[in-house]
Amino acid sequence: MQRGIDLNADLGESFGAWRLGDDAAMFALVSSANVACGFHAGDPRAMRASADRAVRHGVALGAHPGYRDLAGFGRRALDVAADELAAEVLYQVGALEAIARAAGTHVRYVKAHGALYHRLAADAAAAASVIDALTAGASGLVVLGPPSGELERAAAAGGIRYAREAFIDRGYLADGRLVPRDHPDALVHDAGRAADRALELVETGGIAAVDGTRVDLRPDSLCLHGDTPGAVDLARAVRAALDRAGHDVRSFA
Repeated sequence: MQRGIDLNADLGESFGAWRLGDDAAMFALVSSANVACGFHAGDPRAMRASADRAVRHGVALGAHPGYRDLAGFGRRALDVAADELAAEVLYQVGALEAIARAAGTHVRYVKAHGALYHRLAADAAAAASVIDALTAGASGLVVLGPPSGELERAAAAGGIRYAREAFIDRGYLADGRLVPRDHPDALVHDAGRAADRALELVETGGIAAVDGTRVDLRPDSLCLHGDTPGAVDLARAVRAALDRAGHDVRSFA
């Protein structure tokens, strides 16, 4: 069955003298871009470049807030109180929105990064605080996140539209969680396998976990990580496979 599907990637992660990923190539392949907002990666100049690229390629611009953790790339769990966390998320979204306006666009959605992404899926209090903050300070945004977690429930309770995400380049456990990054099955590096996984997710709504169990995800968006080795090759293979199959690659936002 042919259908519309979003293809997103975590981009804008360079900062200062440090360069990460090939944003110039990735923006031409995706329909939505999750742009780092300076806490786990990115800086104002990288954010402006991302906003400009989003306008140039017709890509939906999304805020990608994370823990205040440049050294750990936002992938370390930090003990941050729920109210402080909500304020920090709103701060990051607001920063990108100001830069987006200067570039002639707007932030369309929010997707948390790394350890914060996983916390909001499991921590009801933190998820509710973040949704409350977005409702009060950044109305009209879509929230992108994992299926069937606390964040999705909080968004439903708060009246915020929620989009479900599945990962093309990450392995899944039987319970729907991602395989930890230190496990050999955590990352998908082969472009052909990535393309096959993308088609399986779009056409069946699920994917096989590392133990062979079927995981039902029903995604609105498929994600590739911009910092994954060979990310551009993966994205090209995935986009080509989706196009050949007649699926309409367009942003959920």
